Amino acid sequence: MIKAIRIHTTGGPEVMKWDDVPRPEPVPGEALIKQEAVGLNYIDVYFRSGLYKAPSMPLTIGQEGAGSVIAVGPGVTNVKPGDRVAYAGSLGGYATERVIAADRLVKLPDSIDFRTAAAMMLQGMTAQYLIRRTYRVKEGDTIVAHAAAGGVGLILCQWAKYLGATVIGVVSTEQKAELARAHGAAHTVIGHANLAAEVKRITGGAMVPVVYDSVGKDTWNASLDSLAPLGLMVSYGNASGPVPPFDIGVLSAKGSLYVTRPSLATYTAKREDLEKVAGELFEVVSKGVVKIAVNQTFPLKDAAAAHIALEARKTTGSTVLLP
Repeated sequence: MIKAIRIHTTGGPEVMKWDDVPRPEPVPGEALIKQEAVGLNYIDVYFRSGLYKAPSMPLTIGQEGAGSVIAVGPGVTNVKPGDRVAYAGSLGGYATERVIAADRLVKLPDSIDFRTAAAMMLQGMTAQYLIRRTYRVKEGDTIVAHAAAGGVGLILCQWAKYLGATVIGVVSTEQKAELARAHGAAHTVIGHANLAAEVKRITGGAMVPVVYDSVGKDTWNASLDSLAPLGLMVSYGNASGPVPPFDIGVLSAKGSLYVTRPSLATYTAKREDLEKVAGELFEVVSKGVVKIAVNQTFPLKDAAAAHIALEARKTTGSTVLLP
């Protein structure tokens, strides 16, 4: 038997149970891994609460982790027992051991430890596709990043600065503003009520070509108002709730704007894309360009407490659950 945090019904943190479950066996194309660290992400809250529909019940939530391969099923050639690996985007992470499609695993370089890997795979690969593909940030750009002191935000701020961009980080407290500035944000804005006015002041009226918004409902209008004509609104999260239906004519009225709702799953669906995204992330972390801030750890069995802290906005950087 192994241990896993499972939900039997959707709801608050209290629905997560520390269950005994049979040890899974890898079938063709799968690998069994012993998890050394598990990442905490807002998407876990979405599945737990029911915002995202569970494929079946009971469900082991969690989409990110790192550990060692114990066994592989028939036909697996890209990993072998003993390999140090990490993954993101595959449900089933809140467990001491798990099976996973082997083609979703990437080998870890020796320079990156398990806790760092578990803290950065989902958030780091998200930052990669956001600033390298969804909108390719370039030297001289000024960009807006919401939740700049969060897991994705701290990585995005550092990486964008390395690329030569000026980051306007949006945060909820002065403490988080200091953290965002320490990680590359050139400017910080506390709250979103005056965001567009602050962006106008900082940019001398030019506004920005892209806004990265993981907050959702509460920041939607402020984000649109911060964009330059032909700007791109990247809505990649719903921390405050989903964006409500809106009149598409608003995009025309505000300057022929573009909107996208991207996901890591799409950007890493092909094996070659997964390897490229992870490879770029490993490179900037190994070089020290991007430092991964593991600012909270919880025992995996106490995942409910981690969810409470995350939803109360009491966490910064990345949080890791330890089996």
